[in-house]
Amino acid sequence: MNAISITRLFGLGLTPGKLRGLQRISNPNGTLTMIATDQNSSMIKMMKDALKREPSYEEIVDAKVMLSRALSPHCSGILVDGYYGYASTLAAWAIPSATGILIRVEKSGAPKNAAGAPIAEIEAGWGVAKIKRCGADAVKLLAQFEPGEFDSAERNFELVRRIHDECIQHDILFLLEPIHFPYKVNGVEESKDAVLARKARTVIETAKYLSRYCDVYKAEFPGTLGVESDSQLMDNLKRLNDACERPWVLLSAGVDYDQYKKQVEMAVKAGASGVLGGRAFWKEFFTYPTPAERLKFAETECVRRVQEIDAIVKSGATPWFKRYGLSIEELHMIRATEGWHARYGGGPTLTPAKSATADPHAVY
Repeated sequence: MNAISITRLFGLGLTPGKLRGLQRISNPNGTLTMIATDQNSSMIKMMKDALKREPSYEEIVDAKVMLSRALSPHCSGILVDGYYGYASTLAAWAIPSATGILIRVEKSGAPKNAAGAPIAEIEAGWGVAKIKRCGADAVKLLAQFEPGEFDSAERNFELVRRIHDECIQHDILFLLEPIHFPYKVNGVEESKDAVLARKARTVIETAKYLSRYCDVYKAEFPGTLGVESDSQLMDNLKRLNDACERPWVLLSAGVDYDQYKKQVEMAVKAGASGVLGGRAFWKEFFTYPTPAERLKFAETECVRRVQEIDAIVKSGATPWFKRYGLSIEELHMIRATEGWHARYGGGPTLTPAKSATADPHAVY
């Protein structure tokens, strides 16, 4: 096979930083088995229920470090938060060097508009630039999105575009996670049945709005097991796959593990590139009152679940590069031309003229 210009990758938005991020969070065959440990609110609530009191900052950190240490050797990437997770988890050597790290950029919880729709915000004191400086492989943004709720849709859409642009500026991989939610219509809260009835439509339509503004798209399951038939759910998944303009992975949304396993099996058949699941793998972990009990559950049942899903993903998911229209053989033949480094990132910036006595080691 003849050499292929690296311009092909650049034209797909796969610049060196983003490409390296994809390599770091992927399995060797280009599939993605990722675990989320960034859910602060749900973790704290479960710990509070188990301890019968508010957990301390240190207890939350220790639990996150323990969970990461148990699970990260068995996945291609792990998602952590900045507030509790990243610095301590990294410094404690809880994540092996072969496992990619994603860090969430949004704050836990969000203010709501008059319709009860959440408006996503960035964690105070945090951002894309800091995540890049910290050495992470990817930025993750949770952005609740409902095409039919115009006010929140417009606001959250602009936040998505802003983070998308900042990730391009800092050349770091961007993973986007939209989720549906109930809201008020003419001042009346939607019923649970109404939300369930439109979930698949919302998930598929949202992919059409947002999937182009990321590098990996984290999608909800488009429907509900036991509500729609399996054949209808497979049709929904195929339409979601067609709507996604980037590789997509399936989130778990807190369902029980057995349900998530079936969702994953269906999703990879429809074209998903893998998973980024959280509570389905570990939610019982935070219900145990002692560290010893948590550790035992993490190292046994949690690991078993991750290994089981990993096998499904590696054997059946669509490699991320295939979603970009590339084969591994083509990637092996991509080459840059001489001087690419000077042109990379928009080329050289204007610098002050250097005098004969200027410091030769100065950065201009």
